[in-house]
Amino acid sequence: MKTGFKPLFAAVLTTLVVGTGAAHADITIGVSLPLTGPASGLGIPTKNGISLWPDTIGGEKVKLVMLDDASDTTQSAKNGRRLISEDKVDVIVGSTATPASVALADIAAEGNTVQISTSPVDLPEGKGAWTFRVAQSTPLMAAAIIDHMKKAGVKSYAYLGYSDAYGETWLRSFTALAEKAGLKSVATERFARADTSVTAQALKIVSAKPDAILLGASGSGAAMPHKAVVERGYKGKIYQTHGAASRDLIRLGGKDVEGAFVVAGLAVMPEGLPDSHPSKKLATEFVERYEKQFGAGSRNQFAAHGYDAHLLLQSIVPEALKKGKPGTPEFRAALKEALESTKGIPITQGVIRYTTKDHFGLEDNARVMLTVENGNWKLNP
Repeated sequence: MKTGFKPLFAAVLTTLVVGTGAAHADITIGVSLPLTGPASGLGIPTKNGISLWPDTIGGEKVKLVMLDDASDTTQSAKNGRRLISEDKVDVIVGSTATPASVALADIAAEGNTVQISTSPVDLPEGKGAWTFRVAQSTPLMAAAIIDHMKKAGVKSYAYLGYSDAYGETWLRSFTALAEKAGLKSVATERFARADTSVTAQALKIVSAKPDAILLGASGSGAAMPHKAVVERGYKGKIYQTHGAASRDLIRLGGKDVEGAFVVAGLAVMPEGLPDSHPSKKLATEFVERYEKQFGAGSRNQFAAHGYDAHLLLQSIVPEALKKGKPGTPEFRAALKEALESTKGIPITQGVIRYTTKDHFGLEDNARVMLTVENGNWKLNP
């Protein structure tokens, strides 16, 4: 991999053109992320990961259009319509907020435009034909938590999570897998991303006396419910989803998150991967570049998703160019076809193998279980 890539941008811009090639030759990529609002802790690192992209993809110069969805589904849909109708984008990247990504998926499908979702958005059958994820699927990550729970002797659990698409997807996926594994649910509570307290929910969860608690939250929002159950005397095992795999959990949670178990993508701790892992080199290089620019310990799941989007495009754009020019329906359709027929694209989080029926594409070797120990991540076997 090249190490001298020029950053595409250093700050949030509405529109940025890279290079001076003819407009018709540029690949136009629209990005819609939560740069403000409750999910900004996810969107800003994703934007930072995108800032490490090279200035060409598949040998073609890139035009980026960066928009803020403000962590809002209505704004996300507006962004999608603008990107397709006004900016004539070839690809949409985003959103890292799951509800906003759901809204984008509808627009991408209407416009026959590939969406590279940076969240594990779960869509009804027939609704995600143009949506491809670089984030691990919820069932994939939920299975890792259940395996860990069983090995740890957990018999019962409680769930406390967001009352939106992210939280409900985790609840639905985890419940189905937990039932098959013989784990008993003793309590379920929800809260909104914008809530500043979950005291009532935490009291109900703790009073149910589960062996373990699963928290279905993300970014900085994952620390509040964790602290709430600990402060109310909970002494059992606490698990967090891959949406919490950032330093925000440790920074805001402090001593209360010590001992937490967090399922995560590979780029959070690539040092623990065997040298034979197909993503070790990519993930390590990403972390080195990211932390050089944004500071030691700044690596996180969301930045890696933003970065990984260009690795997908570097692989498929040359194939799509054989069937159409950027800016045409033929090129957009060819991008989709190339993604669905890939034999495997290594990214920092694993190896993507999409098919016409699977637009997640990542497998068991795309996840790790981490523990918070002494204010840092530790790989948990």
